Amino acid sequence: MPLLERVSTLVRANLNDLIDKAEHPEKMIKQVILDMENQLLQVKTQVAIAIADHHLLEKKQKENEDKVAEWMRKAELAVDKKQDDLARAALQRVESYRDLSAGFAQQVTDQKAQVENLKSALRQLGQKLTEAQAKADLLIAQHRRARAVGKATDAKTTAGNGSGAAAFERMKRKVAYSEAASQAKSEIALADDVEGRFAALEKEDRIEQLLAELKARRGG
Repeated sequence: MPLLERVSTLVRANLNDLIDKAEHPEKMIKQVILDMENQLLQVKTQVAIAIADHHLLEKKQKENEDKVAEWMRKAELAVDKKQDDLARAALQRVESYRDLSAGFAQQVTDQKAQVENLKSALRQLGQKLTEAQAKADLLIAQHRRARAVGKATDAKTTAGNGSGAAAFERMKRKVAYSEAASQAKSEIALADDVEGRFAALEKEDRIEQLLAELKARRGG
């Protein structure tokens, strides 16, 4: 689905790298956040539609299962009344509705997977947007400070300050920016690590649950 591909691209985007390469960092940050907000709205809409479709498919599956039971009762009645031809006709209906029910069951399974994929994309994009919004304020403020310091340094140089002082100020800005960028990247790496650890814990719990259920069934 193109929508999920766009979401995946946004989720994988490294905000710090984008800012480093941008000619106008503030505009770039605002545009990335706007893109994320737009995609978030689209994913929310698709989640609602997918859930509605899932419920509809479940309803259709249930209707066909009811038809299977209904025609099976009719077949049994025909057999009791020694009406073999009528029983065969009823059983043909049973098989027809059974096939339809199986088809809808597969669609329900596929649709459920689609719903889960969309929900997962929605969660990931929401987290990425929150992260981007938080870092946007920090990075925009940092960019503005660096620009202000640069203008002040240029003014001092124009007023007659030595070139050594200007070079020192530029070096200080570069060091400050490098430290801030490294800290931001460390925060992103830590967040990704925490997310991965939680995912591993959830998977481990699910495996243990499945094992317990399997043991219970086999023991029964």
